[in-house]
Amino acid sequence: MTLGELVDALGGEIVAGGPEIVIGDVNEIAAAKGLDLVFAEDTENAAEALKSNASAVVLKPGLVESAPEGSHVGMVVAQQPRLWFAKAAKLLTGAPPMGGVHHLAILGGQVEIGSGATIAAGAIVGDQVKIGSGTRVEGGAVIGAGVKVGYHCRIYPRAVIYPGTTIGDRVVIHAGAVLGADGFGYVRDTATGAYTQFPQEGTLVIEDDVEIGANSTIDRGALAETRIRRGTKIDNLVHVGHNCDIGEDVILVALTGISGSSTVGNGAVLAGQVGIGDHAHVGPGVILGGQAGVFSGKTVTCDGMLPGSVLWGTPARPLKQVLREQAVLRRLANRPRGAETGKRE
Repeated sequence: MTLGELVDALGGEIVAGGPEIVIGDVNEIAAAKGLDLVFAEDTENAAEALKSNASAVVLKPGLVESAPEGSHVGMVVAQQPRLWFAKAAKLLTGAPPMGGVHHLAILGGQVEIGSGATIAAGAIVGDQVKIGSGTRVEGGAVIGAGVKVGYHCRIYPRAVIYPGTTIGDRVVIHAGAVLGADGFGYVRDTATGAYTQFPQEGTLVIEDDVEIGANSTIDRGALAETRIRRGTKIDNLVHVGHNCDIGEDVILVALTGISGSSTVGNGAVLAGQVGIGDHAHVGPGVILGGQAGVFSGKTVTCDGMLPGSVLWGTPARPLKQVLREQAVLRRLANRPRGAETGKRE
């Protein structure tokens, strides 16, 4: 693609170089070579980018007054250069080639496959599955009976999608993810101590533009549904229990675990190793720092806090409060023995 084509598609303004500059790939500044696009969000990186071998750089307006004399690097200004760069990367990568249904794929009866979809060798598609146009199912993926998959999805190798699951458009499911398995729900016989599984007959709904990382697991509802709402991004090795409702544009980072019947509000961010108890509620926009915890049945919100405030610790509470508590504990731990009574031992 040319720089002009990228600007036509993504907006921005070319302020140095011309629209005819050819862009073939994206790269970091230090490793950039001819035909590469890079981005800069501060003055130092902008200076390095303009001295690099890249074909073009996208940066914030006003970050650089003009290109250095003799610089060959094209310049595009955009309000959010990192976002512009990320969208450009998708355009430059393009869609994978269409392959149709491979003769070594296994298809059940009454399967509906949209135009331009690809079912790779070794993929298994159950009875009465519907797969939308432009969707790609890689080898070794298993799609259970009656599953519905939307348009332009990407299902990577060894992903397993159980019956009762519905997947929206432009969803990405990475290798090893398991969607729609039984939730962990059991009833204990108080007389014998034996456990009997509570019915796990609900559904799982994955809305549009969701991405699910490798080896993550999302359980179906017990009697109702589990739902992952539009635009949410789930890292590798994340677990979402049955009957959960995860809001729009939520970020769930690796090793996060969310117990059954919990909710997460729109725009929340749960960092690595966050643990959420059952029937807990994380409010919209809440940011939980790494290894934070929310007890079962509790609600955490960001009400009364500045945007971007972080909750941390177990139970999760404002980071500034946690740091004050830790400072007090350090002072207490460092006091000489007997100081509280005025005597030294």
